[in-house]
Amino acid sequence: MGKVTIFLFLVFLAVLGFFALENKDTVTLKIPFGDMYMMPKVALILLSTTAGALVVLFIFFIRDTKNVIENLQSQKRQKRDERINSHYSKALNAIFSNNDDEAKISLEAVLRESPDHFDALRRLGDISLRNRDYLTARDYYDRAKEVNPKSPVALLSLANVMEKLRRFSDAIRYADEALDVDSSNMAALQMKRSILEQTAKWDELIPLQKTIIKLSQNDKSRQKQEEGMLIGYKYEYGRASLESNDMEKAEKMFRTILKLAPEFVPAYLGLVEALLAKNESEEAVNSLEKAFEQLGSIILLARLEDLLISLGEPGRLIRFYKNAISKKPTDNTLKFLLGKFYYRVEMIEDALDMLNSIDAGMVSTPEFYGLRGELYNKRNQIANALNDFRKASEFRKNLRLPYCCPACGSISADWAGRCPTCHKWNTFRLDVYGSCRE
Repeated sequence: MGKVTIFLFLVFLAVLGFFALENKDTVTLKIPFGDMYMMPKVALILLSTTAGALVVLFIFFIRDTKNVIENLQSQKRQKRDERINSHYSKALNAIFSNNDDEAKISLEAVLRESPDHFDALRRLGDISLRNRDYLTARDYYDRAKEVNPKSPVALLSLANVMEKLRRFSDAIRYADEALDVDSSNMAALQMKRSILEQTAKWDELIPLQKTIIKLSQNDKSRQKQEEGMLIGYKYEYGRASLESNDMEKAEKMFRTILKLAPEFVPAYLGLVEALLAKNESEEAVNSLEKAFEQLGSIILLARLEDLLISLGEPGRLIRFYKNAISKKPTDNTLKFLLGKFYYRVEMIEDALDMLNSIDAGMVSTPEFYGLRGELYNKRNQIANALNDFRKASEFRKNLRLPYCCPACGSISADWAGRCPTCHKWNTFRLDVYGSCRE
C-alpha cells in the first residue's frame, strides 16, 4: 500500500473520530431473517466501510491472481514459440540444403510442440511427395487442410498428390475448391488444365483455356503462347470427334481452327479425314492442293500423294508436282519428292532424271543417295549404284523419310499433330535433308 493511500486512510479515520465525538446517537440494525441490534452510527459507518474495503481487496486479489496466471501462461507460450521457431528454422535450413532427413526430424519436433502447425504439416507433405511416398504426403496435406480448410496451398498440394496417385476426379475436386476460394488463381487453373489434358477432356479444356487467356492479357507474350495452346486443344477435340465418328462436329472444329490459325497444318489433315469419311474426296484433294500452295508444307504434299494414289489418280499428282516445280525451279525438295514418287510408281527413267537434275552439292542425306542407288541398280548401272550406296551409310530399304520436330529435334517414323517430346502442336515436318539430326 502506498504512502499516499495510508495517509488518506488515516485522515479518513481522524475525520470519522471527530464525527464520533459529536454524534453519539445509536441506530437499530436488523439482520434479514435475524435479530435486531443497537449500535452507534459511527460503528455502522465503520462496519460498512470495512465491508466495502474487503470487497475491493477481494476484487484486486482476483485481478492480480489472474494477471499472474496470464503472465505465467504468456511466458510459457513465448518459450514454446521460441522452441517452435528454432525447430522450424533448422528445418528450413535443412530443406534448402536438400537434407530431407534432418528437415523431417526438425519438422516433427515442431509438431510435437504444435500439432496444428500448418507450415510444418505442408513441408512434411512436400518431403514425402518428393520421395514418392504419396499416401503419407496425402495424410500431411489432409491435416494441413483441416487446420486451414480454405488454404489454396493445401488444396493444390492435395490436388497434386491425387494426380500422382492417378485419382484424377479427386484432383480436379481439390483444384475446383481452390478456384472457389480464388477464381483467378493461376496455379489452380494450370493444375486443373494438366489433369484435364491427361484425361483427354478436351471439351472442358477449351473454356478453361479461354479463362487462362483472359487472365494473361497483361503479358502479351504469355497470352500468345496460351492462345496457341487453345488452338491445340481445339485440334485434339476435333481428333476426338473423328475417333467417335462425329464427322460434322470434327469438320466444324477443324474449319474453326483454320479461320483462327490458317498455318495450322494438322487441322488441314484432320479436315481431310473428316471429308473422306463423308465421301467428299474431291473436296479433300482440293483442300490439300490449296493448303500446299498457301503454306508449302511437305506434310500436306505427302498426304496429297497418298490420297491421289489411293484414288487412282497418279497423273494428277505428277501434274501438281510439275506445276509446283515450275513455280520454284530451284526447290530440290520438290524434285526429290517427285523423283521418289516416280520410283514408287515404277517410273524409273523419270525418277532417275529428276534426281540427277538436283544439285548433288546441295544434298548429303542417305535417303537421296539410297534412292538414287536403287534407281541405278534397276538400270543395271552397278558401279554408280555401289557408289551411291557407299554414300548412303544410313540407307533405309523402304526409303521412308522420318518426321522431325524443329522445336526439340525429336525424330519419329510416324506423323503426329503434337510432338510427343516437347508437346507442341503443328511442328512435325518431313526431315528431307536431315536438318533435325545431330
